[in-house]
Amino acid sequence: MKKIILIGMLYVSAVGFSQQKMISKSGEITFEASVASFEEVKATNSSVTFVLNPATGEIASLALMKGFRFKVALMEEHFNENYVESDQYPKATFKGKIEGFDPSSLTANPKDFIIKGKLELHGKSKDITTTARISKSASGISIGSAFSVNASDFNIAIPSLVKSKISNKINIQIDAVLK
Repeated sequence: MKKIILIGMLYVSAVGFSQQKMISKSGEITFEASVASFEEVKATNSSVTFVLNPATGEIASLALMKGFRFKVALMEEHFNENYVESDQYPKATFKGKIEGFDPSSLTANPKDFIIKGKLELHGKSKDITTTARISKSASGISIGSAFSVNASDFNIAIPSLVKSKISNKINIQIDAVLK
């Protein structure tokens, strides 16, 4: 009986260790909604949390909206107060899955994978499908991706006064090293 319990406990422990998640708390998201001939509308958040379950390919991220930094402080203020309404909607999240992900197949040369999931921002959610370049590095797994969304998909209104200076199409760049 003791052997059966011991074997059961070892099995549960082995399953628990194989489900180890990889985390980054210093991932980076950069977005740009610039229009040619006008001032750059670009911001970066360098404290984005990413979590990857290498056994299943499930990936999630969380970005605090007040973490985005602009070159111009007034843009940052308008972004938080008038556009994303950071006090009411303090975070953006993504939950998805990397299709066909096998961590043992990763090398130092980036490999393309499809990520499908749901982006939640400003109280709305949208299905996202994007290609990510994933590689193994000395410090963990590196993930990079770029995709676009429309501000209007998330009910983010661009006032008519500045509509010609800010693009509805927002280009997003993501980079993280998970350990």
